[in-house]
Amino acid sequence: MKDLRVPPGPGLPEGLLIPDSELVERFSRSPGPGGQSVNTTDSRVELSWDPATSAALSETQLARLRSRTSGPIAVVSHEQRSQHRNRIAARERLATRIRELLAPPPPTRRPTRPTRGSKERRLDAKRQRSQTKQLRGRVQD
Repeated sequence: MKDLRVPPGPGLPEGLLIPDSELVERFSRSPGPGGQSVNTTDSRVELSWDPATSAALSETQLARLRSRTSGPIAVVSHEQRSQHRNRIAARERLATRIRELLAPPPPTRRPTRPTRGSKERRLDAKRQRSQTKQLRGRVQD
């Protein structure tokens, strides 16, 4: 096929282009749909890529990948009947997975105190709920 194009995103401002020679595809029989040809065609696709041997990554990207995963990154696709569609789906999944792994961690949350308005709204809701429950008692003559 062609080289794998990972679109730009967080941690990948220019995107990423992984050469087809670095991708390893394996095919096997799929347990999914296929009708009469389900036992005769190798439509299941397993796609793997080893970032440690890749020349497409910078040092910082490689360090980030190594901190989040060890070894090759692999995805499997067997939802479609044809091998070609499963190859496309596997490539899309691998690109999404690489993008997720290369994204920087979210900023740490700074704890904040509740505002005065939110405290008042919470207490008003509690008072109203309490009154509703008090009115559910037996009726006194």
